[in-house]
Amino acid sequence: MVTSKRKIEHLDICIRENVESKGNGFDDIEFVHRCLPEINRADIATGTTFLGHRFKAPLMIASMTGGHPDTTEVNANLAMAAEELGLGMGVGSQRAALEDPKLEDSYRIVRDKAPHAFIYGNIGAPQLLKYGIDDLERAVSMIDADAMAIHLNFLQEAIQPEGESDAKGIIERIAAVAAGLSVPVIVKETGAGICHMDAYTLQKTGVAAIDVGGKGGTSWAGVEVFRARKENEALSEHLGMKFWDWGIPTTVSLVEADIGLPLISTGGIRDGVMIAKSLALGASMSSIALPLVGPARAGPGKVKEQLELYIEELKAVMFLTGSRSVEDIRRVPVIISGKTKDALEARGFNWKSYAQR
Repeated sequence: MVTSKRKIEHLDICIRENVESKGNGFDDIEFVHRCLPEINRADIATGTTFLGHRFKAPLMIASMTGGHPDTTEVNANLAMAAEELGLGMGVGSQRAALEDPKLEDSYRIVRDKAPHAFIYGNIGAPQLLKYGIDDLERAVSMIDADAMAIHLNFLQEAIQPEGESDAKGIIERIAAVAAGLSVPVIVKETGAGICHMDAYTLQKTGVAAIDVGGKGGTSWAGVEVFRARKENEALSEHLGMKFWDWGIPTTVSLVEADIGLPLISTGGIRDGVMIAKSLALGASMSSIALPLVGPARAGPGKVKEQLELYIEELKAVMFLTGSRSVEDIRRVPVIISGKTKDALEARGFNWKSYAQR
């Protein structure tokens, strides 16, 4: 099956090749150091609540994979780490299992291994033109999902030879799913960011949260370059190279998309410092994918080790900014400079307000 084959190709490429885009913007964000933090580091609490679910840290494992037998172990290892650490996790697009029920186990394993964790399902926006509420409820039941993500990947679709690039009616379909599905709906970009206008449009559709999925992490245009080379698809390779770094940086997108809905910061999150910076820019949660692909192939212990490192880094930032809680770190002042400042100024956003808190 084409969809299933593509799933394992994507995972293998992310492990073998450098597929990151440039410029997530986090180098432009600095905290104001508190030399007198007046807190005990041991008292710092990283717990938070998102969509009614309690997390031990504001961190999720971003949607990665599923839909091929060889992805089952990867999802199992990720899920075991999420369960043990009290975090959350998304599965990759469930389209493959909707097409072929024999592939459901590659997704269901996540709930089997993480019975108490926050788990969200996943379907691509282009597939909403084919699948209705009943189909999506099947995807929810498949993993006993706490939420359903609709991912926006039109950049990737525009580059794939088999891409589905009909975006007409997507807003109406998202609104219908948000109104009719039994679980909250998260809309997530996949590496090109979400601007203010689109965030406002999504708010009107009734979705529960937005994952900005900004530029600076995995470039799915870049992933398609390597697929195109293997299949001798010259046009797709050209387009993938041309649009490798297309999009809105994660930092800029966080500010642009801050319209009152809970925000997830995804796109180049590579340490706990970036998680802290995301929180200070308005995020409710952060999520990470690419750095966990390799550890997930090695086992749940390696995934847990990597996630624990991020949490300890986040705690260090909280201590050095005098933040006892996640709510505190969201209110600390930051200094915004460089291209992030320039972009926010050009777009008319009051970036100085983040330094005046």
